Amino acid sequence: MTPLAGRLLALATQTVDAGARIIFIAGPQGVGKSTAMAALTAAIPGSVALALDDFYLTRAEREALARDVHPLFATRGPPGTHGIALLIETLTRLMAAGPDENIRVPVFDKAADERRAPVDWTIVQGAPRVIFVEGWLLGVEADPAAAEAPPLNAVEASDADGTWRAYQEAQLAGPYARLWDMADAFIYLDAPGFAAVHDWRIEQEETTRGLAPGTLGAARRDWVAGFILHYQRLTERLLAGHRRPGEAIAVDRFRQPL
Repeated sequence: MTPLAGRLLALATQTVDAGARIIFIAGPQGVGKSTAMAALTAAIPGSVALALDDFYLTRAEREALARDVHPLFATRGPPGTHGIALLIETLTRLMAAGPDENIRVPVFDKAADERRAPVDWTIVQGAPRVIFVEGWLLGVEADPAAAEAPPLNAVEASDADGTWRAYQEAQLAGPYARLWDMADAFIYLDAPGFAAVHDWRIEQEETTRGLAPGTLGAARRDWVAGFILHYQRLTERLLAGHRRPGEAIAVDRFRQPL
């Protein structure tokens, strides 16, 4: 178990013992949420983990969003690209399930960029004692003024009139806020800054491709550098504390808890 997973387990156990049943765990890309979640569910009996990433809209739904609202929504991840109603429905069904009832939980295939067919979804039997939900933006607060703020980076500069940002903020104030309301507790894994997220995402890409550290090609490194800009504003907002109240674990650039 990694030091971060150990710290998170201790904090999550205290939170569960205090009566929480739905715990949202937020942290930027590459911080180690997936590894930590595996440790949590292995150590806490009757727990189940859901990932926000498994609730992306289907490709057709996201293509329609990119066509009808703004082309930047072709990139999954920002608010508006998730099936929040489906996640709320899934959490509600899990909480109300009988001991012999099977609840299907969506699975998203990132390689195919598509939600898998229901026959391939994960099956959870009965109501879990505790439900962990992990995702990079869980708990972040809306900021209606963001649409009129100066662009932070090249991606935002392509959103000249702020349509992309305005839609995200409206989603955060509406469907996403209703999802946040379902949580009994929030735990945040805080990076030392956005620059660390870039480095972690590079490492993540190398691991996914089976490459040795530091060997990711220049073209793919450039792609990662552009991709994470879609997440910069909200990542920095979370790190600045504009989020639902909760516990936090700060980590250094090596993902070691401070």
